Amino acid sequence: MSKIEENREKKKQAILAAAKSAFLSEGYASTSMDAIAAQAKLTKQTLYRYFPSKIELFQAILQQIGDSFTDRYSEHLAIESTRDALIAFATEFMRFHLSQEHIATLRLLITEASQEPEILKIFMSIGPDDTNSSLKVFFSERFNLQQPNTKIELWLGMLLASRSGALLGIPVLTDQQIEQHAIEATDLLLLGIQ
Repeated sequence: MSKIEENREKKKQAILAAAKSAFLSEGYASTSMDAIAAQAKLTKQTLYRYFPSKIELFQAILQQIGDSFTDRYSEHLAIESTRDALIAFATEFMRFHLSQEHIATLRLLITEASQEPEILKIFMSIGPDDTNSSLKVFFSERFNLQQPNTKIELWLGMLLASRSGALLGIPVLTDQQIEQHAIEATDLLLLGIQ
């Protein structure tokens, strides 16, 4: 990577970091491009060269948050032992969905989606398609299921059960509690399939 490319990437990452901080603490509507540029220590003109609109910048933030976990999901599903693969996936899945960033993003969406409907559309467009596709393939291959959708949805629902409490301010599960929850939900799934 050339020096120019490195400099561009540093600026882009500074913008993304500043925008994520501003959006998740101040909200989408309250955050201005001026404030993001100032926090990133760049001119507004430079900011607009990288991200022509606030909604495109918001989309990039959501994509960045999601991408940080998506690759690891696939790695977990490649584990040879089916139970171990599911537990590893479930643990990672829960950690992501109980992370401060994800909870803050959901709170932002709940608070602002009625006034700024485009943010919800962006969030849903980034959604779990890759994850669901990987899980469908996994369930079809490992369990010989032709229609795994309902089982996947029920299992993911069990994994997400504690997220409602986190949204309401109830303390998030510890890592040990997340691992135990992932094991119990997965074992219950496996009992239902076998």
